[in-house]
Amino acid sequence: MRARLVLLSLLWALPLHAQQVARSRTGMVVAVEAQAAQIGRDVLAAGGNAVDAAVAVGFALAVSYPNAGNLGGGGFMLYTPGDGSGPFCLDFREQAPGSASADMYLDAEGEPIPDASLLGPLAAGVPGSVAGMFAAHQRFGALPWAALLAPAIALAENGFALPDDLARRIADHAERFAQFPASAAIFLPKGIPLAAGEILRQPDLARTLRAIAEQGADGFYQGPLAQELAASNRAAGGRISQADLAAYEPSWREPVSFEYRGHRVVSMCPPSSGGLCLAQMLTGLQLLGADSLTVGSTSWVHRWAEVCRRAYADRYHYGDPDFSPLPRTQLLDRDYLRGRLADFDPGRATLSADVQPGFEPHESEETTHYSVVDASGGAVSLTTTLNGNFGSAFVAGSTGVLLNNEMDDFTTAPGRPNLYGLIQGAENQVAPGKRPLSSMSPTLVFGPDGALRWVLGSPGGSTIITTVGQLICRLTAGESLEAALAAPRVHHQWLPDRIDVERGAAEGWKQELERIGHTVRERGNIGSVHAIGRAADGGWIGVADPRTHGIAVGLED
Repeated sequence: MRARLVLLSLLWALPLHAQQVARSRTGMVVAVEAQAAQIGRDVLAAGGNAVDAAVAVGFALAVSYPNAGNLGGGGFMLYTPGDGSGPFCLDFREQAPGSASADMYLDAEGEPIPDASLLGPLAAGVPGSVAGMFAAHQRFGALPWAALLAPAIALAENGFALPDDLARRIADHAERFAQFPASAAIFLPKGIPLAAGEILRQPDLARTLRAIAEQGADGFYQGPLAQELAASNRAAGGRISQADLAAYEPSWREPVSFEYRGHRVVSMCPPSSGGLCLAQMLTGLQLLGADSLTVGSTSWVHRWAEVCRRAYADRYHYGDPDFSPLPRTQLLDRDYLRGRLADFDPGRATLSADVQPGFEPHESEETTHYSVVDASGGAVSLTTTLNGNFGSAFVAGSTGVLLNNEMDDFTTAPGRPNLYGLIQGAENQVAPGKRPLSSMSPTLVFGPDGALRWVLGSPGGSTIITTVGQLICRLTAGESLEAALAAPRVHHQWLPDRIDVERGAAEGWKQELERIGHTVRERGNIGSVHAIGRAADGGWIGVADPRTHGIAVGLED
């Protein structure tokens, strides 16, 4: 049986194309979009460090990958310099406007208003991406700020031929864009979606980028641009004010760090749930003896589902740590986790209805990830998002900035699922200045010798954490980076009570898992990892997930 499952995994594994794998001893960028990745590589070639390249890639993606790259969203960054200091953890997550309230998406009967937290200006939180890029550059950047934005400005001004995938996404969201004149003017010229091969030009966005290049973050959060963004948002029914923009600040935080199979894993802290959930899940696997099992075998998947079930149940009480402090020490304590797994049955699935959060709180699928390594060994793992595809679909007036719909990541009503089916508690309810809970999990993994081994991350909403977790399991078990990315993935998030399995990979698991009480559902792709790993010769290998059209580009040695 075990041999058959291993064979199935190998047969299912997705093929890797040449542009999705690159090798270099001196620098690497892996991202979802080729133009942005090439811009990052050019920055490294010009003597920039990993933060410089990450900044340039981030602004380029706002132009070339508008469904997730952004100026109007937010994200998280981990950075480890080549001198061995850090890692440093930057939270530039969006936050609720000052006039936001816990009931702002509920009708008079207390029921959620359809699409209110997903579509249009009311769905948008105060953007953090520009402030985050600027803060990272101010602290660690080596090249001039304006030089890093110049390629994105040129890309927005001159335009680029629309690739098939982006054209399909625009067509899929045409009805949403059509509701907002500024959005329609960009993506639906002449009233119809731009077609593949047509030139997408964004002159308004170019002007906004130029203001940011000349004035830094103040060019976005202060002055005429901020006035236009806020006025257009509020005129259309949103709540972002000039005061909200002026008050926004990114936060340097303490990352989550834990040991797994002799490696040190460093990942995001709240308001991302990624690091804590990863630590609970991977530690839980060890407590259940899964290290001796083949990753992807039925027995391993059963244990994986059970540790994920309990970690996501604890996630119910997570929220912005500035509003709801979390007992981080307790959540990562092995005795606490051992207690959470006390009812584990190796021959039977636990019912999610019988699993509740294990602690009492203190009172108080569109995202993109990219990875960068520079010549000194410095590395950035960065995940950024608008939340859903094209966020709220609302472009703010003449700014060219597509705003997020990140307010849906708050708890609209406790116990009700969000866009990704996640059930969340009162700790994540909307409040002025609060940042919504996230699953983004940019991660760095250091080897037993203390040297950086892997730079990891993925989009995917609630599946981000399980995607990154499975990759760490495979890599630390000795799989190559290429094989680990191509292997099939599974996901469990407590509620709904089921194991999601990538289509085509369920055959080897479904019957046995259902026999012991699991519900198994086939679905499309889970995650899209863009990763960099240390090669055997001491150089770097970059791998883009074969599930998407990502690209790995390395410096010539």
